[in-house]
Parts: sequence; structure tokens; C-alpha cells
Amino acid sequence: MTTSKMGEYLRSRRAEVLPRDVGLPEDGRRRVPGLRREEVALLARISVDYYLRLEQGRERRPSTQVLDALSDALLLDDDGRLHLFRIAGMTPLPRHEGSNERADPQLLALAEMWDRTPVLLLGRAYDVLAANTLSQAVFPHLRPGANLLLGMFLDPSARSFYADWEKDAANAVAGFRFLEGARPNDPRIHEVLRAASEGSREFADLWQRRDARGKSDAAKVLLHPDVGELTLRMQTFDVRSAPGQQLIVYHAQEGTRTADALRLLGSLAATARPGQRDDDASRTSGDGSVGAPGRHQR
Repeated sequence: MTTSKMGEYLRSRRAEVLPRDVGLPEDGRRRVPGLRREEVALLARISVDYYLRLEQGRERRPSTQVLDALSDALLLDDDGRLHLFRIAGMTPLPRHEGSNERADPQLLALAEMWDRTPVLLLGRAYDVLAANTLSQAVFPHLRPGANLLLGMFLDPSARSFYADWEKDAANAVAGFRFLEGARPNDPRIHEVLRAASEGSREFADLWQRRDARGKSDAAKVLLHPDVGELTLRMQTFDVRSAPGQQLIVYHAQEGTRTADALRLLGSLAATARPGQRDDDASRTSGDGSVGAPGRHQR
């Protein structure tokens, strides 16, 4: 019998789903565990013959709509769905996300342990979902609830904070274009894009260049109002448990003036007024989630 990796995977996943898991009655006369082929076809709203051809490897080019429907019918998680698309020779578009994003509380706790390393957690539209204490001292304009892109273009202080504002602004726009390409229908991305376009002619001009690249290892020079010039390297990590989120980690070379300045900022932040720290913490809920911020407030 003809077969394929996709067919074998569909067959194996079908065997793992019980009728009651998907709201179907169990008649007690099943020869094999899991769902029947006709039940999967019914749930995915495709013909039984077409599904049979998929399992047997006689049909190897299903549409994204069919693959999404099969993912839902077989109760695949994000990893399972991605695997199905990959073995079908396709790359899936992200599933539709709601307007709220959560910051994993365990990730927040880990970030706070890095008391000599500024850490930002960005959402899929560059919303600042979380920032450890040192990051809030280094980037006073990028506290939870702010948006990195809107802050770059709509906050006047950004131009004096970033030593090479033009370069950093262009990189931010290219990164946002990269995000938009991965999630072309995301309403929050559209909201931020509209606010930036309406509020900044410079953003609109850079957006028309259509540069697209993700964040990567890079050096950034900041002109901090309290400790002067900081030279930081930036590393970006995708948050696997929350596709679209990025953990941005900044660090300074040991023995440099910047490393000393980070220690000073950390000490100042640790001894800040309790009321100030409480106010910062109130920007995120107890489970680490924030709603999608609105337009950046200057």
C-alpha cells in the first residue's frame, strides 16, 4: 500500500483521539482505538475519499485550510500542527491570537534573577510584556505596557537616548516588517502599524523601504540620563512556549565602564522607593499578563 510520512502521522494521531474527546458518541463496537477515518473527515469537513487518499499517500498536496482543519480535528498542539505542515512540505501561518498576551510567570522570575543583565520580554507587536528591575532602570521609557516601536518614533526623548537613533530606528522598522510578514492578519500588529504611520513621517518613510530582518546579536549605544554612555550587546531568543514573543537580553563586557554603570543602576533600582516599585509592578497582573497597550503615551 502506498504511504507517506504525512499519512503515517495522520493515522497515528487518529488512533490517539477518543470519540468523547471531540464530542462524538462511542458505540462500543470499534475494532481499533481512536477515531475512524470517516469521523476525522466529518470533523475536518472534507470527504472521506479525500481523507483516505491523504492517509494512503495518494494525495500529497493538501491546502493550508485542510491542514488546519485536520490539526483541529485531531486535537494537535502547536508542535504537532507545525510537524504536520512540515511533512506536508508547507509552512503554517500562526493561528489567530487574541488581543491579550501573557508573560509566563516563571520566565519573569528567571529574568529577575539576572540582576546584572537587563531583560525585556516583547510581544508579537513589540509590546513590552515584562521587564526586569535592571531593564526598567536602563530603559525608563520601556516599562511593561509600553511599545518599543511607538516609543522609538513617538517619544521625543528617544532621539537623545539612542546614540545612533537613525540606525536603531531603521532596525526597529525592519524587525517589525519581519513580524508583520509572519502574522499578516494580526489585529495588534495592524493597530501599532497604524499608530506609527499616523504619528511619524519618518516611520512611514522607513516602512516604504520594505526592509525585513529579525533581531540578532548587535551592539547598542545608549545615552542614559543618570549614568551617561552605555555600550550593550543584545541577544534575542524566541519564547518557544509563546510563539511570537521574544526575550531580549542585554549585557556588557566585564571590566568596562558600562558594566560598572549597570551595577550602579542595579543598586539604585534596588533601593528605590517601595511605592515606585509597587507602581511598576501594578502594570502587570498577578499571572504576568497584560492587555494590548494602546497608543504610546508620551
